[in-house]
Amino acid sequence: MVKNFCATSLAILLCVSPLASQAAQFPLWEAGAGVAVVNFPDYRGSDERQSYVLPFPYFIYRGDFLKVEDQRVRGQFFKNDNAEADISINGTVPVRSEDNRARNGMPDIDPTLEIGPSLNIFLHRSADKKYKLDLRLPLRAVIASDFSNVHHEGWVFQPNLNVDIRDVLGYPGWKFGFVAGPMFSSRRYNEYIYGVAPAYATADRPAYTAHGGYGGSQIISTLSKRYPNFWVGGFVKFDTLNGATFADSPLVKTNHNFAAGFAVSWIFSRSGTIIEEDN
Repeated sequence: MVKNFCATSLAILLCVSPLASQAAQFPLWEAGAGVAVVNFPDYRGSDERQSYVLPFPYFIYRGDFLKVEDQRVRGQFFKNDNAEADISINGTVPVRSEDNRARNGMPDIDPTLEIGPSLNIFLHRSADKKYKLDLRLPLRAVIASDFSNVHHEGWVFQPNLNVDIRDVLGYPGWKFGFVAGPMFSSRRYNEYIYGVAPAYATADRPAYTAHGGYGGSQIISTLSKRYPNFWVGGFVKFDTLNGATFADSPLVKTNHNFAAGFAVSWIFSRSGTIIEEDN
């Protein structure tokens, strides 16, 4: 995804739920603010990078249907001992083509909102609930906007294996996460990011029409810890476009990308309503 904070960068850092290994009591909501330092490519396949120091809001909500926690914003439809279905939300920030050599002279890439259903299958839970292995199957529609008009830009499907380990290596409160899986996207989405219309073709950038299908794969690793009034977290992400249907686009300058980030957030306020959750 293009400078993707919510799935693979800032969202990995933003929504870290309190760490526990059994049923415990938590506030219904918590709010605060933090700052993140991130470094990533302009888009998957770009050989140009950006570094940012970014303020962000910190918010956790533990409602019966809407949940903002555990690295996700979820509208939970159902949950049993084997699986759950929820709403998966993601997003990207814009790319200014004038700041990227490969895209110079082309239209900018607008920020996007990705939203759709996800089926999450619980493959394993340890007896002490400190180890979890899930298969997540999110399918999201992509909506792009420059804040003056809105346009649909296809869909993305990102099946992945998700591992969560609490109290890593015996250190209480530390949480390790690992996500790995392939990426698939529609022709419309790939054309939006990697297509080159004849009007924008140059001697070094021939016209190109993208196709839908396999879009490479990614691996994300996170480490975080929640303290009473603040939390810290970091991530690293590796992307490969080997075998992607759009890997031969002139906008793809490398088949491998690396991203990393670190964040700290302070919790300023919390709900007086206390709920019990099996975390």
